[in-house]
Amino acid sequence: MVRMEITYASPSSRDLLRSSPTASGSTKPVRPVKIIPLQHPDTTSYGSPGGFGNSPSSSRSNSLFSGVRGKIKRMTFIDWIEMFLPCCRWIRMYRWREYFQVDLMAGTTVGIMLVPQAMSYAKLAGLDPIYGLYSGFVPIFIYAIFGSSRQLAIGPVALVSLLVSNVLSKIADSSDALYTELAIVLALMVGILECIMGLLRLGWLIRFISHSVISGFTTASAFVIALSQAKYFLGYEIDRSSEIVPIIKSIISGADQFSWPPFVMGSMILAIIQTMKFLGKSRKHLKFLRAMGPLTAVVFGTTFVKIYHPPSITLVGDIPQGIPGFSIPKSFQYAKSLIPTALLITGVAILESVGIAKALAAKNGYELDSNQELFGLGVANIFGSFFSAYPTTGSFSRSAVNHESGAKTGLSGIITGIIMCCALLFLTPLFEYIPQCALAAIVISAVISLVDYEEAIFLWRVDKKDFLLWTITTTTTLFLGIEIGVLIGVGVSLAFVIHESANPHIAVLGRLPGTTVYRNIEQYPEAYTYNGIVIVRTDAPIYFANISYIKDRLREYEVVIDKSVKRGPDVERIYYVILEMAPVTYIDSSAVQALKDLHQEYKSRDVQIAISNPNREVLLTLSKSGVVELIGKEWYFVRVHDAVQVCLQHVQSITESPKSSDPSHEGKPSFFQRFLKQRAEDSLVSELESGNNTNKPSDSTREDPQLEPLLSRRS
Repeated sequence: MVRMEITYASPSSRDLLRSSPTASGSTKPVRPVKIIPLQHPDTTSYGSPGGFGNSPSSSRSNSLFSGVRGKIKRMTFIDWIEMFLPCCRWIRMYRWREYFQVDLMAGTTVGIMLVPQAMSYAKLAGLDPIYGLYSGFVPIFIYAIFGSSRQLAIGPVALVSLLVSNVLSKIADSSDALYTELAIVLALMVGILECIMGLLRLGWLIRFISHSVISGFTTASAFVIALSQAKYFLGYEIDRSSEIVPIIKSIISGADQFSWPPFVMGSMILAIIQTMKFLGKSRKHLKFLRAMGPLTAVVFGTTFVKIYHPPSITLVGDIPQGIPGFSIPKSFQYAKSLIPTALLITGVAILESVGIAKALAAKNGYELDSNQELFGLGVANIFGSFFSAYPTTGSFSRSAVNHESGAKTGLSGIITGIIMCCALLFLTPLFEYIPQCALAAIVISAVISLVDYEEAIFLWRVDKKDFLLWTITTTTTLFLGIEIGVLIGVGVSLAFVIHESANPHIAVLGRLPGTTVYRNIEQYPEAYTYNGIVIVRTDAPIYFANISYIKDRLREYEVVIDKSVKRGPDVERIYYVILEMAPVTYIDSSAVQALKDLHQEYKSRDVQIAISNPNREVLLTLSKSGVVELIGKEWYFVRVHDAVQVCLQHVQSITESPKSSDPSHEGKPSFFQRFLKQRAEDSLVSELESGNNTNKPSDSTREDPQLEPLLSRRS
């Protein structure tokens, strides 16, 4: 659009020029205002190539497909390989002298941390410890090939382990072979879902789950996980449940079976892990202690048991030696009941793992595709299910240790996998004497960081609505279970979204002194409005869910007088409603029909609608629906300021009344008379535009430094 100023020449403007009376009773031509022309769409060229009249949906689709086609054309053979095998990106530019040493150190550190954690999380999932080691073996190698993050450490995690235990315990007993088979089937289902969502680029669907919901869910889950591990500290069995009340009841009812030795040992190991974690975080030269905590706990507990052989402390027991064999998952008849949990685990993978991966990528200076990352996690789970792994995802704690240890590429993950392989081949006989309370201490230490009380404090300070959402999710997850808690949290979150969408923010605009800028009068109290004109801005798309609310607010603004400073002609009611539509990205058929009804309603009360700055798609919709012709093309403007200029002239013409003419002044005026008349007209227009005119005679000799003409007059 060519930006230029033209004289406003609508039919109503011409009428105004003819009918505005002067002080002498003759018709006075009002100085024409100059505005930027609005380019209207040509609906006759709808569908023409490159025409303005293309439909919004088709133009979006065309731009999307043209962008994809252009990207495909620009891709080289190497780009295609890197898209399917992201590992080629870092392999191609690997600097052995700079990267290998730090990758070796980081991979070894994470591997030492993962071995005891994997066994602990497998116990949390209700599986034998060996399946935790299996889950930390094959998926790591597969992810190093197909995953796009170079620092993300995947494997068993506490939250996913709890979800696995929660769903499988309702179908089979943890001692049955069916329980293990279902855990492996669940890994395959999660992998397939993640691959589908990654290939179809559907990761955006999870954006509807608020971060407050995830924070509340993980906080509640941390309490449930910690209490579920209490049996290894207390020395007696407690009920397995995802609700906190049955667990607490079970703990209280079995208090007479309490045993001191596992409690003392577990508490000491937990204190050691927490101390080492604290020192590793607070002292840079001791950061290696953070990763060494779980291994230290296992070594300490195993050494104590080997020396003293306490009978009241339960041990891990025999663990099979060797790497897992290839096998196809079975028991698909239960797949239907596993779908909700598979979806939930996939959601956790998107929100947590992909979020961690993107944060680490930003810190290390490379780009990461969320959908590619999701696909990599899916392939890792699919291959893992063929080697007896249960669902895996990215670990926050191990990824942080990997990053802090200086990992540069995915080679660190391969080294971690090699360490897991060595543990399976050579170290499993030593794991037989690991105390159960040591593994429980590792789990409890890991989930303590999931209690996100800092997020609750932040939400209370920043947004009470999000704090309420966090509280609802946490409470329902604790007392009603994981699935119900998440469903309620997501439901309330969507309800908030729908409420915000159906009740959008609407502002009355006023003019900032000394400018031609119009802003919300509540945000800028110094902004002033004009008598007879109300300027309204809707900060949302207009569609069937919110159009009734918008119409009610418009009627309210017509009746209720705002408290801002008023300027301009002195009139008692609203004659013009200017709709600022710059923030309106979309308008549907229901809103179009409502605008037609509103126009007729205003017309019956002698109120005119003016529309400012609609975008291309909105203007095309209004044009095709006939709203542009109904309201009149002359009432569509590029800027709010242009609309105000025209409306002000119309309001001024309404307030002026013809005065009796003086016959002595008839005839051709002299040059001096024409000069004085022009000065009077210029002064009148300036006062009108600045809002200082209230039907009072203008004093052409007075100069007011506060005058703010709408547009600078040209000499």
